[in-house]
Amino acid sequence: MDTEIKEHKRRVRYKGTHPRSYQEKYKELQPEKYGDTVERVIKKGGTPAGMHLSICVREILDFLQIQPGQVGLDATLGYGGHSAAMLECLQGSGHLYSLDVDPIEMKKTRERLEKKGYGPQLLMIRQLNFAQVDQLLPESGPFDFAMADLGVSSMQIDNPERGFTYKFDGPLDLRMNPEKGVPAWQRLREMSQPEIEGMLVENADEPYAREISRAVSAENRKGQGIQTTLQLRAVIDRALRKLPAGERQEAVKKSCARTFQALRIDVNREFEVLEEFLEKLPGVLKSGGRVAILTFHSGEDRLVKKAFQRMYREGVYREISREVIRPTPEECARNSRARSTKMRWAIKS
Repeated sequence: MDTEIKEHKRRVRYKGTHPRSYQEKYKELQPEKYGDTVERVIKKGGTPAGMHLSICVREILDFLQIQPGQVGLDATLGYGGHSAAMLECLQGSGHLYSLDVDPIEMKKTRERLEKKGYGPQLLMIRQLNFAQVDQLLPESGPFDFAMADLGVSSMQIDNPERGFTYKFDGPLDLRMNPEKGVPAWQRLREMSQPEIEGMLVENADEPYAREISRAVSAENRKGQGIQTTLQLRAVIDRALRKLPAGERQEAVKKSCARTFQALRIDVNREFEVLEEFLEKLPGVLKSGGRVAILTFHSGEDRLVKKAFQRMYREGVYREISREVIRPTPEECARNSRARSTKMRWAIKS
């Protein structure tokens, strides 16, 4: 009998001391085996590939005041850091419901938390957009506490196959759930120049929205459109070519970040689902129930702030945060992605 001999493939290893590609960072991608490497990356202010460092954990727990036996909600599971911290406060009594729309990362997080001993008796994970949070009520009942982290998880940003970053080449996708909706490259081809310009202004306050939208539309007219992340970066670079040489590089970098943010918000309908979540939120909280929300850019923060203020005036909430709570300087030094974070909270009447 003939037997097939499979070619042995060596594991991708670091090239030098500072690997750049996602695949080469095999040590960071296996924190359970290479904890020392992961800790070195964190101490230098970086986020290890494939990981997410939860932000404002202490501030959230201090506000939520979780007690054993309570029922809570993590509306944005992600890497599971906030869920794990809240489960620890429950001390084996009570229940936590955690939601996520990303089937890829949700599966990994479920396995990670199960290894820590958080099975279905304490933790129920559902693939559900938090805009449909009211669908949990028949099973969960109203919640004693809830939180939502509106940031994109580092695991999504770091993986070039997801298309969330302009720093590495990959498909221009940007969907939180790659099984639903249309990818960003298709969305760009469907939009007119004024629509692209409006999206950049509304979702990211992009100062060069007109120049970028014209450059994107010109690329679309060539027939193929913009298929990859680096193609979009190149289009933005060309759109800003008339800027003075001394400021062009930094301007392109910032415009790339804002453009990808605007596209991600549009593709995932982030503002619409956030507004729906904020409207339904009081209906899923018990009287005296507490909620904390983390935002990462001005558009999100405005929606949360205005919703809390309006519902406070209407008597829905008995108390809301008057000022935003920010991560400590120590946390920002340890995790650079925490710098733009704002936390707001509310207590239901």
